[in-house]
Amino acid sequence: MVRLSVVDYGVGIPLNNLHKLFSISGNYSTSGTENERGTGLGLILCKEFIEKNGGVIWVESRAGKGSVFSFTVPWFNKR
Repeated sequence: MVRLSVVDYGVGIPLNNLHKLFSISGNYSTSGTENERGTGLGLILCKEFIEKNGGVIWVESRAGKGSVFSFTVPWFNKR
């Protein structure tokens, strides 16, 4: 497996909203550190791609402290 994590020290995500991030029905988006907005679709697309390739994606976050977005996918060595 290959694991990749992206760490940010932005606004973070409240615990009660974490489950909404990867669901289209959750429709969750917040303003960033410079009030930028997102569509809420990026993580949903990432989740779909990663799971279709046998991987897993998750997030750890604390409001006001930042977030760590991580995923794993199988390593395929073609020779």
